[in-house]
Amino acid sequence: MCRWYLFFSFLFFVLAPPTQAAQVIDASGRVIQFDKPFTRIISLYSAHTENLLAMGARDSLIGASKSERAGGLKRFSYHDGTERFLAAQPDLVLIRPMIERGYGRLVKSLQARGIAVVSLQPGSVSEMLVYWKTLGMLSGKTENAEKLVAEFEEETALIKRLTAGVTPKRAVFFEAMHGKLRTFSKESMAIWALEFAGGVNVAGDATPSKGSNIAIYGKEKLLLKGSRIEVYLAQQGRMNRVTREAIKKEPGFKLIKAVRDGEIHFVDEALVSRPTPALLQGVKRIGSILYPEIFAATTEG
Repeated sequence: MCRWYLFFSFLFFVLAPPTQAAQVIDASGRVIQFDKPFTRIISLYSAHTENLLAMGARDSLIGASKSERAGGLKRFSYHDGTERFLAAQPDLVLIRPMIERGYGRLVKSLQARGIAVVSLQPGSVSEMLVYWKTLGMLSGKTENAEKLVAEFEEETALIKRLTAGVTPKRAVFFEAMHGKLRTFSKESMAIWALEFAGGVNVAGDATPSKGSNIAIYGKEKLLLKGSRIEVYLAQQGRMNRVTREAIKKEPGFKLIKAVRDGEIHFVDEALVSRPTPALLQGVKRIGSILYPEIFAATTEG
């Protein structure tokens, strides 16, 4: 399916009058109509769970993916059989496109038994704000979702004022995965966080793999820019378990100014790779690395 069709389909949703059915068109192009919010939701993506909890929809959640830390929620996985989902009697299962691509049989089986399945995963910050509103509508927390969006916009306005006068801006390479030297594409939320914090992405020419915000950059290309790189930033977590020593000892990396100067820093992948309010924490974390004197007042602890 055409990416642009998915993009516009994802952005489109209708808030109908109370007497009419509401409608959502998800990332797969599927039209979901409902006349009241869902109250028995299973979330199979950590970002969905975090966002629903942030907007006060805990009572509507009956289960979440096994990677989640939401206490008290029953754990589910897309590896589970249909019967396990049916036993919980959900009225909505929230997924993301990766799940639908790999486990389409489960999706079809749930739909065949009358359970609504909605696939959502925003690819940019503007899409993320619409996505939050969509989750609010699905869970009956429209006002809370609007508040979440408003708070995010207020915070970003403050940060924008903080970095407006920064000059010169520091040049950064942002590592996504150490193996095969992957970075982030320029449209990714991670790069948005970097640039919003006042950094300059030296890998702006990175080309993402199809359908992914991760891009293979290549050591040779990186080392050619080594003298310009003032900060080597790496996400750290399940996707990238790299250490400072591994970066320092990587063959050829002494050509990178940041490595020679000891400017190797890490940011938790959960703060830059998920479409949640924590993205602002990611911006502040990066900002505190690049310009500690400017961001000192915005960080806690």
